[in-house]
Amino acid sequence: MENKTIVIGCDHAGLSLKQKIVAHLKEHEIEVMDVGTHTAESCNYVDFAHAVCEAVTGGQADLGILVCGTGIGMSMAANKHAGIRAAACENTFSARMTRLHNDANVLCLGERVVGYGLACDMVDLFVGTEFLGGRHQARVDALNALD
Repeated sequence: MENKTIVIGCDHAGLSLKQKIVAHLKEHEIEVMDVGTHTAESCNYVDFAHAVCEAVTGGQADLGILVCGTGIGMSMAANKHAGIRAAACENTFSARMTRLHNDANVLCLGERVVGYGLACDMVDLFVGTEFLGGRHQARVDALNALD
C-alpha cells in the first residue's frame, strides 16, 4: 500500500465513514486527497464522483474511493467517466477481486451498508492488491474500448 495516493470523496450520507477511512489511510502513511464533502449538509453525489474520477484519470491519484449511502449511486456516476472502472463492494472478496481481475480504479462503499471495520478491511485489500493482468487484460481492454 506504500507510495500510493488515494483520492476520496463522499456525499452527506457517506461523510462519517469517509472521515474514518481517511484517518485509517493516514495511519498507514498513505497520501490522501480529500475532495469533500466536508459537511453533513445535503449535496449531490455526482459532483464528488466527478472530482474523484478527474483526479484518477488526470494522474493526481493512483486509486479513488467514493462513499455514499449505498455505494451504488457513486458507482453509477463514476462509471460514466472514460477510463474509470468503479466497483460498489460490500465484502472483502469483491474488493480484492475487482482489483485482481478487473483492474478497478475506484472503490465505492455504502455507509448504510458496511461498518467501519469491514470498510477498512475492504480499503486495505483494494489499495494493496495489484491487477493480475494475463488473461484478464483482454477483458479490461474490452471494457476500456466502450469508453
